[in-house]
Amino acid sequence: QLQLVESGGGLVQPGGSLRLSCAASGDRFGDYAMGWFRQAPGKEREGISCIGRIGTRTSYGDSAKGRFTISRDNDKNTVYLQMNSLKPGDTAVYYCAADDRFISLQTMCGRSSDIPYWGKGTLVTVSS
Repeated sequence: QLQLVESGGGLVQPGGSLRLSCAASGDRFGDYAMGWFRQAPGKEREGISCIGRIGTRTSYGDSAKGRFTISRDNDKNTVYLQMNSLKPGDTAVYYCAADDRFISLQTMCGRSSDIPYWGKGTLVTVSS
């Protein structure tokens, strides 16, 4: 069973940067497309960004375009989310997810309820 553990969350000032990491174990990391999602209290889960199995294809939600960058290092079994120009509206629990189905990244990010593997999340708070 694939296990995912997020790290890197915390408190950051508006305009600052933060890099989240998601370490995978228990299965072949290269068999999974990966994604980052977030959920704030009272809001639906939002797809931030997804990346293909070898890291060449990426997909970004509107809130992430131009500010966030997803990447992966298959040698380290880790996916990253670099977040720049952070705003208070970015405050949420950020979740890492993995999907071994043969689907598009758009489908993965748009239908998160069908993604089989999830981490427990890491809290990001953007405040002065």
